[in-house]
Amino acid sequence: MAEEITGEHTSFSAQLDGRVAIVAGASRGIGRAIAIFLHSLCASVVLNYASASELNASSSATATAREAVNRLKRGGGGRIIVISTSVVGGLLPGFAAYAASKAAVETMRKIVAKKLKGAGITANCVAPGSIATDTFFEGTTEESIKNMVDACILRRLGEPDWIISFGDRMIKGDCNICVFKSFNGLVAISSLISFLSAMALGYLYLFPRFQLVKRSGYGIPDSNVSSGTCNVFEGSWIYDKNYPLYDASKCPFVERGFNCLANGRKDGGYAKWRWKPKNCDIPRFNARIILEKFRGKRVVFVGDSLSRTQWESLICLLMTGVEDKSTVYEVKGHKITKNIRFLGVLFSSFNLRIDFYRSVFLVQHGSAPRLAPKWVKTALRLDKLDDISHEWIDSDVLIFNSGHWWTKSRLFHEMRCYFQVGNSLNLAMPVISGFKRALETWASWAETMINTNRTRVFFRTFESTHWSGKKWNTCKVTQRPWSKTNGRERSSVSEIIIKVVKKMRIPVTLMHVSPMCAFRSDGHVGRWSDNPNVPDCSHWCLPGVPDTWNEILLSLLL
Repeated sequence: MAEEITGEHTSFSAQLDGRVAIVAGASRGIGRAIAIFLHSLCASVVLNYASASELNASSSATATAREAVNRLKRGGGGRIIVISTSVVGGLLPGFAAYAASKAAVETMRKIVAKKLKGAGITANCVAPGSIATDTFFEGTTEESIKNMVDACILRRLGEPDWIISFGDRMIKGDCNICVFKSFNGLVAISSLISFLSAMALGYLYLFPRFQLVKRSGYGIPDSNVSSGTCNVFEGSWIYDKNYPLYDASKCPFVERGFNCLANGRKDGGYAKWRWKPKNCDIPRFNARIILEKFRGKRVVFVGDSLSRTQWESLICLLMTGVEDKSTVYEVKGHKITKNIRFLGVLFSSFNLRIDFYRSVFLVQHGSAPRLAPKWVKTALRLDKLDDISHEWIDSDVLIFNSGHWWTKSRLFHEMRCYFQVGNSLNLAMPVISGFKRALETWASWAETMINTNRTRVFFRTFESTHWSGKKWNTCKVTQRPWSKTNGRERSSVSEIIIKVVKKMRIPVTLMHVSPMCAFRSDGHVGRWSDNPNVPDCSHWCLPGVPDTWNEILLSLLL
């Protein structure tokens, strides 16, 4: 499961346990952020969305607020919060209808506040600047977005979550009702269940707990979410004709060995499976929103070739939102190769860097000690982190993985590599013990060196392989995912990762992908690589399973 090791933090002091929220315009953007946040405060939330023109939206807001005021008076008071926009005061050309609708809402708020003086009901307004929502990006050119960003003191667009923080001061106290006016509707919170049936909003539903109404597009997910924390790594794969999300042959950052279709694979169905969590859904991918959110950021992947695959996947996903593909390039002109230590891609229009560092063990790998037996060629310094680790620190998002090289055959037989701690070489330490010791070294380094006020840290667990046969050297790629995990969901490597991360003193988000990957016997490279004579049931085709890891990663960051 995706778990944040430290406790959750919220800036709101008011808790809404036992209260009911009505959220209209909640399918995306600010409304969605408000709905999810209210649920996190234990409010029961009802969602509604119906498209409307700007002016119709303002008249609907007025009618709804009028009804809310009547109910609040009978319910003993409360709060009304209206969300407007800075466009009202900015007098921007091309925004006449939008500004007029918001001006009407602001005027309504002032009248309501004056009328309710002394009634125990307050009415306030928040007027944000440009907010990075999908409705904002629709019809807005990259040049217009850049001009807006340049005009902002922070040199970036705002985020829907920021709007919530302004409500802290307005919602504190004995809060019976709050009404938020989003771009498309209203949000109401009430302690009176009877208030729900009387609201003049269309097609409202009464739920005992928070549920998400089925909607399409990026924003409110397409399925129900039950109360409590959603485990996005518990679910199943469903066929989705809208997948894959990109064409690998049009993405210059997919290395040839992972482009299975280009290497002769005929059945493209493996790329059309979408991960569906059991009690929720992953938001539909929207490259423009992601790129804007990550403007000026640095994302770093550290690990083995499976980490490089995820790095390639993320770049290809984001390139679908870039009009001029030439603005995306490798910073040193490097070509993607299996053994290269560093690769960095810059999305220059967004000043976004996405880097990969090859560190298959995370700890230092070097020559054996001077007095080591002749048959020992190299050693892993389990108490020393990789000597390039200082380059990982200056980042906003850090994603680690390790595990595929930690096998007896790879270390002891192929590499003749053994474990070293301090000046002592340990020839008897089991591989799994060595891995645990190395991971503890990584954890200690992370706790000491990473500034978690800036950097969000992730660790991905072991990705299930589908080797079979007595010697685990047979690779049979299926045309469809397995219906069961067949025991592949468990991994001693993953179990150690989970145990070590849980004990850490800094927040690390665990991406437990082992169970979900266990189904995907169809997604491996197999013989459709740049070396068809060597079958591969460890790596994944692109597009494919790694895209899902990134969809989940991005959903956890947004």
